Amino acid sequence: MKKNQLLFSVLLFAVFCFSCNEKTTLNTTISFDKLLVNSKVNPSTIESEQPLFSWIINAEGINKSQSAYHILVASSVENLEETNADLWDSNKVESSKSAFVKYKGELLEPLNTYYWQVKIWDESGNASNWSEIQKFEMGLMNDANWGDSKWITLNKDTRTSPHRFRDYQTGKMKKPVLVDGFAAGYFRNTIDVSKNIENAQAYICGLGYYELYLNGEKVGDHVLDPAPSNYDKQAYYVNYDITDQLKSGKNAFGIILGNGFYGQNISWKNDPESEKDLAYGPPTVRCLIKLKYSDGSTSDFYTDENWNEATGPIVFNNIYGGDTYDARYELGNWNTVGYDDAKWGNAKVASPQVKEIIANQIPPIKKLMEFEPRNVFKAPDGNWIVDFGQNIAGWVKLNVQEKEGQLIEITTTEALLTNGKDIFQGSTGGGANGMAQIYKYICKGDGIESWEPKFSYHGFRYAKINGISSKPDAEMIKAVLVATDIQETGSFTCSDELLNKMHSISKWTIVDNVHGIPEDCPHREKCGWLGDAHAFCEYALYNYDMYDFYKKYMEDIRTQMRPTKGHNNPDIKFQVPTMIAPGKRTSTYAKIDWGVATMYLPWYNYLYYGDDTIVKDYYEDMRGLTNFYLSYKGENGIMQDGMGDWCPPRWDRRLNPEAMECDPIISANAYFYDVLGIMETFAEMNNDTAYTVKMKKEQRELKDAFNKEFLVQIPNTKHKWYQSQTATVQALQFGMVPEEDIESVVNGLAYDIVEVKGGHHSTGIHGNRYIYTVLSKYGKADLAHQILTTPEFPSQTYVMNSGFTTWPERQFEWEKMEGPTNSLNHPMHSGFAAYFYESLGGIKSSEDLTGFKAFTVNPEFPTSVTKTEVKVPTPYGDIINNWSIKDDVLSLNLEVPFNTQARIIVTPSEFESLKINGEPISKFKQNNTVEIADRFVILGSGDYTIAYSKN
Repeated sequence: MKKNQLLFSVLLFAVFCFSCNEKTTLNTTISFDKLLVNSKVNPSTIESEQPLFSWIINAEGINKSQSAYHILVASSVENLEETNADLWDSNKVESSKSAFVKYKGELLEPLNTYYWQVKIWDESGNASNWSEIQKFEMGLMNDANWGDSKWITLNKDTRTSPHRFRDYQTGKMKKPVLVDGFAAGYFRNTIDVSKNIENAQAYICGLGYYELYLNGEKVGDHVLDPAPSNYDKQAYYVNYDITDQLKSGKNAFGIILGNGFYGQNISWKNDPESEKDLAYGPPTVRCLIKLKYSDGSTSDFYTDENWNEATGPIVFNNIYGGDTYDARYELGNWNTVGYDDAKWGNAKVASPQVKEIIANQIPPIKKLMEFEPRNVFKAPDGNWIVDFGQNIAGWVKLNVQEKEGQLIEITTTEALLTNGKDIFQGSTGGGANGMAQIYKYICKGDGIESWEPKFSYHGFRYAKINGISSKPDAEMIKAVLVATDIQETGSFTCSDELLNKMHSISKWTIVDNVHGIPEDCPHREKCGWLGDAHAFCEYALYNYDMYDFYKKYMEDIRTQMRPTKGHNNPDIKFQVPTMIAPGKRTSTYAKIDWGVATMYLPWYNYLYYGDDTIVKDYYEDMRGLTNFYLSYKGENGIMQDGMGDWCPPRWDRRLNPEAMECDPIISANAYFYDVLGIMETFAEMNNDTAYTVKMKKEQRELKDAFNKEFLVQIPNTKHKWYQSQTATVQALQFGMVPEEDIESVVNGLAYDIVEVKGGHHSTGIHGNRYIYTVLSKYGKADLAHQILTTPEFPSQTYVMNSGFTTWPERQFEWEKMEGPTNSLNHPMHSGFAAYFYESLGGIKSSEDLTGFKAFTVNPEFPTSVTKTEVKVPTPYGDIINNWSIKDDVLSLNLEVPFNTQARIIVTPSEFESLKINGEPISKFKQNNTVEIADRFVILGSGDYTIAYSKN
């Protein structure tokens, strides 16, 4: 062998040996289940300069985890090579982080498409294969990239239909007045495509709801776009890929534009003269079409004064009142090529006040489900009433055949009169916002006519129909569920069908109330009350993918903030949200127990997903608001502010205010104590050492003051409590009770429930969120089950037995009322159902390794529940815990995702009987890596059967 050949062989052998030492052997037992950018698969319209990469891994065996990763990002597939990635080559990073890894490469350019892939090394140092190539597309990113596109609006309101008017009357008005609102606008223009199209993208922002059309067909399946916001501060655009819809030659674009919340200038005025309009202005729209041709050239097509405009058959539209459609004014094939628009006017160029336009990242609102009539009967006035069987948010869909000019009115309600013979409009009749929920359709009289609304949605179960000549059936009318398309990712079921039904009702109440924001109700108000939002947040996170949703809502809270004087230091102004976000219907500054949503929503998002960007993005806002609330500290160390434990049994703030047994100051301070601890964590995460120390001190002092002021002996007993069920539950939940008093306080809570309240809760939304979890935690799971399932008022079961399919706002004795007043669809009352996951399912994320990277497993359940199955979605994959109990032996089938650890909580006696995968723990740990810590048995990833005695 020649000398240089020998040297080459030696070097090659050395490289091979080095590779062996580095353990670069490809691990074929590891596969990529899902690859995500900003929590989405191959997303379009990314606008963050540092996107976040995540991957979910499937791996055989147990105790499998990641020790390192390597990410490549390139401008083309060809450049996506280890030696040639032109945007970012992270190189091998020694880290177990596999969720929300921040991009650290070259500047990402607007409208470009980028490609990426990742490989990982397992706990033994073995490498996976490279993942399949993924991509992400950037959005417009700044206003300059909207090019020459302009905002356009109607030039002239040309409506002549006599049905353009509606009655407007609030409860304070003696008689109604006629209103018509801003007109819905129809816009069109054509483009001639003379080259081969490689790619075509539409970017559209509506200030007000819109629908985009191309060659007669609607673009996309969204409805009620865009999501509501504080439009003067921030609006959202949507991107559609229209490559396949464009054709060679002429193409026609059309836009219909309605009021939405932007042009809502009718509701929430006490009378027509006394209050300013809540509209931001007449609805307007901006659209940009970017074309890329096969020869490499590009061109833009956009909205400007050259578009034509008209009014049409939508002669009235209001987000609260509904749509009126006069089919006699239809425009024919107005959005197709060849249409004669000679009588149309030219669009008016507008200059709305909009500070920023960004890409919509939350799921769109869609038509999700249709319901056929469950029951149809005649009302005393001879009109038909349709019962769809489920209280939903959405609209009705019609197929009718009547004479020309026939008016069909559909009044939608949540309830019937107590006698069941007619609709009851107590919760939807418009006494507050001035507009009853009514859809109107005027027939053109040429056969079967099909219609559904475009620019409003209602909350309803029943529809009363006036103006039809035959009994309605499933062919004539359906109800359509319309809501933000949040994906259901978690699941719960147990052996108790009552609890399963509560879970279903709780989910329905949430789904009905997500329309770009977390609403309080889908009819009377449709407002994002902050207290309601944090009340049901955790339950929503267990069930749905809410990652982007709460990030968006935090922007609504931030842009809702107003300069507000401090209480004890009025010379200082703080940025403080109002009780409602977003929108012009604001209410007062956010009291403590509502405003803490500003801290809770980032905390919950961080706790459930593990992404700290939301904490860092809003830290200064949260810090400032915490200081504002500290300005309410009294001489006794208690913050003198609070809204109260909203909607406890029999409570009415005007007729029965004393039914709120918990002093608003007490419940607000309990929340604030918890938030001070959260802010301590946030300050540490932001390297704010001084504020970390301050928060620790403030929390310690508030705990002392709280116990001194509110912890009392219950007369004629040995028990203590905090003067109400709600305050006592909060104190136990948040760790405010002195260690030596815990047993006495738990017994005090049980005493009030059993001996004083006769086995019932007396909590509103603050206490009801935690009462079942707290009782279960402290050994009283049977009592928790009892107050949930007792059929007598008040209880969740009482509500179900009253026939409700969503949770009502108030806890009243419905059979004693003429009809159920207030909202019958309020998601703040769904918050308690987190108990199904955290107590019955036993799964909670740790606070040290958030996002369920480490999680506890500790089912706490009543004797009547013998089986529970939960699936909890995490950034690492699904946690599944299916358990059953028989002869006092608890058996769990537990699935722990790759790169996570489960902390099984067991008592010393349970540990003695513990078996894992059929082996006693002493034997199992001989052949497997098991960490045993105080109260924990820690297991890595894998599928396990776990059993131990509960006696």
